[in-house]
This record gives sequence, C-alpha cells and structure tokens, in this order.
Amino acid sequence: MRHVIALDVGGTGMKAALVGADGTLLHQARRATERERGADAVVETILGFAAELRAYGEEHYGEPAVAAGVAVPGVVDEAHGIALFAANLGWRDVPMRTLLSERLGGIPVALGHDVRTGGLGEGRLGAGRDADRFLFLPLGTGIAGAIGIEGRIEPGAHGAAGEIGHVIVRPGGLPCGCGQHGCLERYASASAVTLAWQAASGDDRATAADCARAVDAGDPAAARVWQDAVDALADGLVLALTLLDPRTLIIGGGLAEAGETLFTPLRAAVAERVTFQSLPTIVPAVLGDTAGCLGAGLLAWDLLAAEHHTTDNTEVTA
Repeated sequence: MRHVIALDVGGTGMKAALVGADGTLLHQARRATERERGADAVVETILGFAAELRAYGEEHYGEPAVAAGVAVPGVVDEAHGIALFAANLGWRDVPMRTLLSERLGGIPVALGHDVRTGGLGEGRLGAGRDADRFLFLPLGTGIAGAIGIEGRIEPGAHGAAGEIGHVIVRPGGLPCGCGQHGCLERYASASAVTLAWQAASGDDRATAADCARAVDAGDPAAARVWQDAVDALADGLVLALTLLDPRTLIIGGGLAEAGETLFTPLRAAVAERVTFQSLPTIVPAVLGDTAGCLGAGLLAWDLLAAEHHTTDNTEVTA
C-alpha cells in the first residue's frame, strides 16, 4: 500500500503517522523530543524515529514510504527545507529536508511550519473542508495562524505569514517576548488567560480551563477575566478579517476546548465590531492533535504530485 511518513515535531514530544493517499492514518506513534539532551540529539531523535517508521511501513504495507512530510516549530525556510531557528528546541539552520531524505533512502521530503501544517490538515480534511478562504488560529501557549487560500497555506514572502499573535491589540500594554508591547497573544492565548486567572483567583496552580469552569459556574471574577480575553481576541480577529476577508475562522488549541463558553461570546464580540466587513463563520477545529500529522502527510503527497507534474511536463517538452 502506497503511503508517506508524517512527523509533527513539538517542543516536548513528536507525533508521527503513516498516511495513505486518501488521508487515512494507517499507523500512529509518539516519541519524546528529549530536548534536554541538546539540539543535535533532538535532530538525531527525529531522524531515528523517521527511520523506524519507514521500516514499519515496509514490514506491514509491503513497501517503504514514497515520501515524507515533517512539521517543525520556529522559523522555517520551507522552500529550501531548512529549520532556521526554534528557541524551544535550541537549533539553528538545520538542513532537515536533506538529512531526512538521506536517512530515508533518498525519498522526497517536504518541510513545513507546525501551525501552517496543522492549518493545512484542518483546512482540507477538517473544519475548513468547504471553505475556499479560511484562517486557522490555535490558541495555546501563544497564538499563531495559518492563512488558507484555495486548498493551500500562504507562507508569505519570508515564511512569516499568519503571525496574528503579534498584532498589537492593546497599544503600550503588556511586554511580549517578540519585543513589542500589547500583542494579542499576551491577552487571548491559553497561557495569558491562565496568568490572568491566577492573579484574579490567588491560586498559582489555576489554569485557563479552571477559569472557563468558573465562568460556567457564574463566578463574576472569572467572567471578567474571560471577557477581557474574548474582547482582545475579537479585536485581533476583526483586524485579520479586514485584511484577509476569510470565509471561515477556525479556532483551535487549548482555549477552544472550552466550547461554547468561548464561541458564543466570541461570535457576539466579532459581530459587534464589524461594520462594512463580511462576517465569517466562526467554528471550532475538529482534528485535535492529529491536524499536524495529517497536514504533514498532505505536504508529502503534494510534493509527490508536484514532482510528477514536473516530470510529465518535461517529457511533453522533450
């Protein structure tokens, strides 16, 4: 059975799969990233994990994988297959595509940014299946975004498209690790809600999920913290939809697990803010933590399709 290897590399763990041509997850596995051992060890762990997946596929499906896709965090040069920088993994300028291809017997390898790759999976196989234009935002430790256009994800001229977490929604506000003040992710990410609720509740072990539960229970302090986050998120989303005019906004990540506790006030807050803009559909992501692997698999299949198309054109020209 023809299949590809898909790897979704995170700060602490890796998710992997063998993916069929129809997007089916044939086999799934997980592995610790082991970042405490240093950047070189992380890279070797990725390469070794990929090699194990290749061997598994050959044993169970009668042939080795025909391509591989890998999603990594940080700054990524997708065109040249280089993982330029990832603060949480400690690496710089890793030629990931070349290293993986060499370890996997020379098969083609596609490299993608983790959020954009997850957006690709969610857009084609999940909540964005019927949308020609969408914006995917996972609300986790930070906030990033993936801009979907006609089945592909827009990387931008320098590989930085979709960084909506660093649009300023509160000028002169809280300092952000990016060097600015008042960034969206300092107010509306899961980690931002966690910090705000810890301060309001006096419990340094409280989480954003605890805040959501307190909102549902009618706690007025939790309601204020939650509404502040919703208002900031709505401000950022209206800026995004003014620029991008998406048909669908797909919200994922830890904060989206609050369900309608988030989506009901968020839809209302966005609707209150739009004037001439067309109001998009705002929906939760549906693929969960499989989005990255599915997206990485799509990257691999797309790469094969592009290479096949190039070969066909060359033959016709000749």
